[in-house]
Amino acid sequence: MRDDINSGALPVSPLRLYVLRAAYLVIALGLALMIWPLLLETTPQLEHMRGVVRALLATVGVLAVIGLRYPLQMLPLLLFELIWKTIWIVAIGLPLRAAGALEGGVAQTWFECVFGIVLCVVAIPWGYVLDHYVRRPGDPWRLQRAAVAVHDRAPGSS
Repeated sequence: MRDDINSGALPVSPLRLYVLRAAYLVIALGLALMIWPLLLETTPQLEHMRGVVRALLATVGVLAVIGLRYPLQMLPLLLFELIWKTIWIVAIGLPLRAAGALEGGVAQTWFECVFGIVLCVVAIPWGYVLDHYVRRPGDPWRLQRAAVAVHDRAPGSS
């Protein structure tokens, strides 16, 4: 990946990188405005899992800021966003909607998840994802002997 950038051949278009950066910016700003104030006003009566969710979402916001600088390297963050929001819609949102219980905070979460899914589907460079996460061979599970032998003969070793 870094070799592509150094050689002048970008793996995705500059426009796609701007779209990715815009998606990271939306995520970072949205979470900064919605989650950080809640995280900073934590009380001893805060429900355990509510605190966990706030901390997790604050972390996603921080990682989205890193995505502004490294949009391709942070793609797993957008995949995480897409997958958890899709799971919430399918496993929780759709049954609640079918039961007519989509109101209040649940309706807001529904809207935020649908918006997030659309944002990720539009922003993610799917060809790049297929090339780098599906078609490309995975990293080896254990160190290969040839790699160890090459490493032992590195310049400066005796």
